Amino acid sequence: MKRREFIRKSGLGGLLLASAKFPFEALGGPDIVKLTILHTNDVHSRIEPFPMDGGKYQGLGGIAKRAALIKRIRKEEKNILLLDAGDIFQGTPYFNFFGGEPEFKLMTEMGYDVATLGNHDFDGGMESLDKNYENHASFKFVNANYDFSDTRLAGKIKPYEIINKGGLKIGIMGVGIELDGLVPANLYGNTRYSDPVKAAQDTAIFLKRGAKCDYVICLSHLGYKYDGDKISDVKLASLTNNIDLIIGGHTHTLLDQADTVKNKDGDPVIINQVGWAGVALGRLDISFEKNRKNKCVTCGNQTVK
Repeated sequence: MKRREFIRKSGLGGLLLASAKFPFEALGGPDIVKLTILHTNDVHSRIEPFPMDGGKYQGLGGIAKRAALIKRIRKEEKNILLLDAGDIFQGTPYFNFFGGEPEFKLMTEMGYDVATLGNHDFDGGMESLDKNYENHASFKFVNANYDFSDTRLAGKIKPYEIINKGGLKIGIMGVGIELDGLVPANLYGNTRYSDPVKAAQDTAIFLKRGAKCDYVICLSHLGYKYDGDKISDVKLASLTNNIDLIIGGHTHTLLDQADTVKNKDGDPVIINQVGWAGVALGRLDISFEKNRKNKCVTCGNQTVK
């Protein structure tokens, strides 16, 4: 499916991961636990839909339409996670005038569970980010490769969160891109960056082996894929293990369907990213056998219109 077609109508991709023994016909049976993961990235303060001006995305996106879509899915599904992969801020006058307050309030109203930080989320400075997070966000931020210990955010942003849904233990971590060169130094202050591959690997090992999580998700603001050696979601997946899903951002990549990359042990890692400005809502439905030995994943990213 061409990207133009994806934007015009709901894009539906399929991805199945299971052993040969997985009983696909039993997906609705009593021995299956289903988890629905909804996600966004690079919304960039796009609170209203794109104007009807003949542009590529005219009429798409907007908080009201996304909220209505999420509400409908919540009525249909029992175990839902709502996640964001960063760059919540910057891009419309809403951010310039209000500094991020409406974005966090609206995400709270929609019931976001966890997000990670993108480079543009520092554009208002550390004081503004801290104030808005403290006063207007009920969801959690995660990041494993930014050290905030010498900033206002010390102790407020953890490397990971663990959420229980339907008896499943889900570990969610975050990694971010190098801020130096992308963000003026005075805006991110004493935030210290470290290697995202090592941070992700160490955190994933703990979540899967130490905390005994059934599923490990990495919220990444590294970018989907680059030429050369720059670390991306694709490279992160190939260089680590114990990560099941990478939800990406930064490159504004609109995947027609989720990608799969083999990790360093040869196991599949799912990667998904849904463009920018809220034009699409990512969706992955994961059905686990109750013994956790087999799972089936389907991906159906949907335009917001």
